[in-house]
Amino acid sequence: MATERATIPPAIRILLVLAAGVITLVGLWLARGLVGPLAIAAVIVIICYPLGPAIARAGAPRWVGSTGVILLAYVVLAVLALLLTFAITEFVRLVTDLMPQLTRITQDVYAWLGDLGVDGVIGSQISAVFSTSRIVSFITSLSSGVMGVAMAMFFILAYVIFMSIDAARYSRAEQIFGEQIRPVIDRMRSYCASVRRYFVVNATFGVLVAVVDTVALYILDVPAPLVWGVLSFVTNFVPNIGFVLGLVPPAVIALVTNDWVTAVIVVIVYIVANVTLQVLVQPKFISDAVGITLTLSFFSVVFWTFVIGPLGAILAVPLTLLVRALLLEGDPSSTWLRWLSGDDDAVRKKRAH
Repeated sequence: MATERATIPPAIRILLVLAAGVITLVGLWLARGLVGPLAIAAVIVIICYPLGPAIARAGAPRWVGSTGVILLAYVVLAVLALLLTFAITEFVRLVTDLMPQLTRITQDVYAWLGDLGVDGVIGSQISAVFSTSRIVSFITSLSSGVMGVAMAMFFILAYVIFMSIDAARYSRAEQIFGEQIRPVIDRMRSYCASVRRYFVVNATFGVLVAVVDTVALYILDVPAPLVWGVLSFVTNFVPNIGFVLGLVPPAVIALVTNDWVTAVIVVIVYIVANVTLQVLVQPKFISDAVGITLTLSFFSVVFWTFVIGPLGAILAVPLTLLVRALLLEGDPSSTWLRWLSGDDDAVRKKRAH
């Protein structure tokens, strides 16, 4: 078998790896409705898991630690569900109330484009972005998405219970199998620690950005500042492009309810506050926390969103770190690939050996 493997040309090996990768990704895409909730549950359990060993060190039985992890995970899910429910409900109500103003803005944009000499077809396509039918369609799809999230929440709650119980069992793997399994255990521990650091950094900066945006919008008298603050917090977990996703809705609402001057001020405030924190400061902390380059983090958002849907934008970095841990960190010959992805520890560990 070794001789056969050695005789396979490098180009053929690359093609085989690519083919296997494509087949795997197609499978993930087809099962994205199950994979997404599973990944969310796994991340939440990873974040909450340190509570279990802490309870065990206090002398409590193992089942008490598992129960504590489950309860903490449910609290996290409940807080997220309340925030999203509040934001979506208020957003739908606000857009419904502002429908006449949105229609007027659409007509004004179309007339303004006509005065500029923009072709009628192009002008109608641009103004159609803010058309009443498009907005109603968006609200309908948003409501359908909420129902989909509610269905996914059932799977997440079940996954959390099973994973929390199994995590306590897997923690004894090194005691059972000894030194032979330590490299795998170390890789998984390192991965889990990186995921926790990543979300701690994101949550910290998300709160800062949300507070700044909410206060600024309140001062500017933009409707529903808390909704846009929640949106800023959530979109902060989307690397690189989350800032844009959180900017557009409040800027449009400011234009509709106030005037273009207020909308411009909103854009300026978001650029100054969000770009400073999310683009200039936060990536440095993220890079130090998980060891991933800016280019890879941006590509991860696009890639995983395509593979498993909108949840992929939030889970992009944890999923990329998981792929790196499974495929690269166990292979000494892939140190340069790990360094290329932003993992400077790989070089330091190699030099230490």
